[in-house]
Amino acid sequence: MDIENLVKMANNIADFFKAEPEHAAAVAGVADHLRRFWESRMRLAIVKHYQAGGTGLSEIASDAVALLAKEQETAAQAGHG
Repeated sequence: MDIENLVKMANNIADFFKAEPEHAAAVAGVADHLRRFWESRMRLAIVKHYQAGGTGLSEIASDAVALLAKEQETAAQAGHG
């Protein structure tokens, strides 16, 4: 999995949602897109990148991946992944 390509894709998605007037709505839109359209291995890779500092992620993309990271952590604690 090429992390540079995933970062570029996440930032492109974030650029689309940048038109949302509320930052939280933009972040939620990106996170939802990543959940719905990215394979789990892609999501795992971008979360791992975020946890290692998230170099190259825009603010919206980074905040969206932070949501995914929190969800993964919660699922792992609950024994679901």
